[in-house]
Amino acid sequence: MCVLGRRRRPAPGRSAMSSEPPPPPQPPTHQASVGLLDTPRTRERSPSPLRGNVVPSPLPTRRTRTFSATVRASQGPVYKGVCKCFCRSKGHGFITPADGGPDIFLHISDVEGEYVPVEGDEVTYKMCSIPPKNEKLQAVEVVITHLAPGTKHETWSGHVVSS
Repeated sequence: MCVLGRRRRPAPGRSAMSSEPPPPPQPPTHQASVGLLDTPRTRERSPSPLRGNVVPSPLPTRRTRTFSATVRASQGPVYKGVCKCFCRSKGHGFITPADGGPDIFLHISDVEGEYVPVEGDEVTYKMCSIPPKNEKLQAVEVVITHLAPGTKHETWSGHVVSS
């Protein structure tokens, strides 16, 4: 049969002038059919805290921050602010800068000292940009300079102290 001057190719297994039926289709060769899956498969796994429903944070913690980002942050100026909120179980909070501006993200790994920050604590900090776009900022080297009066503060070991 001609279509616009081209000939149709015969189906695989047929010649152009043959009246023989095509051969039966062959089943695909799978790993199971050739005996590759007869042995139990074991997968080596590294110990990882990322099992279950825990999703890794995209924010750079002190442990995952690059050396160059750490150097840039440590060479930067020291800012003052007040702890707006901090959740120990979630591991983060926010600082309201003393000079105004948007709140600054605070990660638990960047808190220096023995006390867990609470709302109203005066802090000093340096800033580091948050990858990948480096558009937002994160507080690093956070030090509580004055504990909020009339509040109970907890140490990292769990002891409660009244201020």
